[in-house]
Amino acid sequence: MTFKPARLLLALVAVASAPAFAQNLAVVNGKAIPSSRAEAVVKQVVAQGQNQDSPELREAVKNDLIAREVLMQEAVKQGYDKKPEVREALDNARQSIVVNALAREYIAKNPVSDAQIKAEYDKFKAQTGDKEYHVRHILFTTEDEAKAAIGKLKGGAKFEDLAKTSKDTGTANNGGDLDWVTPNALPPEFSAGFTKLQKGAITDVPVKTNAGFHVIKLDDTRAVKLPSFDEVKPQIADSLSQEKLRDYQEQMVKKAKVQ
Repeated sequence: MTFKPARLLLALVAVASAPAFAQNLAVVNGKAIPSSRAEAVVKQVVAQGQNQDSPELREAVKNDLIAREVLMQEAVKQGYDKKPEVREALDNARQSIVVNALAREYIAKNPVSDAQIKAEYDKFKAQTGDKEYHVRHILFTTEDEAKAAIGKLKGGAKFEDLAKTSKDTGTANNGGDLDWVTPNALPPEFSAGFTKLQKGAITDVPVKTNAGFHVIKLDDTRAVKLPSFDEVKPQIADSLSQEKLRDYQEQMVKKAKVQ
């Protein structure tokens, strides 16, 4: 096939214009919707595991973006973008987007090292210890109440029965059961009360915490099973990154002139 001059000119124009058209998903009442917006939505949906990338998903995203643009144009036409509450919401959204971009960039430029992550993991292991405890407790308001309960238990009363009178309503009907715990997960004075007990023993004296007076029973102990370093490395890295970000924020606030 041979192109006539006019056809050749039209073909060249079409080729030259193709990239520009490809940049837009659609044009609604003269307003272009960039394809990058659809790509971002598809990427987010797929990342959240809601759907797999497919022609059907992309068509649904396209239709949704077109509908949103139509509604947006109508909202602007009716002056909703000028309403004080809308402008305030837009300002807040803009602030969040810009601040989040700064945060992402700061974390990317100031990554935590593997050595820092490993040190945090070792610290966690040391604090957790190598043993966990199956603990029960009964909480009382006064020390005298707790002492009276200890006397009853020594006299043969069942711990599970007395636990029904506990001020801790979350465990009162479950025999005072706190399940398996590590000492660092509880107030230090409470942990000191059960780490010295033998299996099946109860505290001889009430243990005082901010919550009240406790009578504690140790059901059993076992070796603690901690997650491996590789299993928790991503979480530790994220936690340390957020800590760095908080420090950076505090430094910026200190430097700011606040009146």
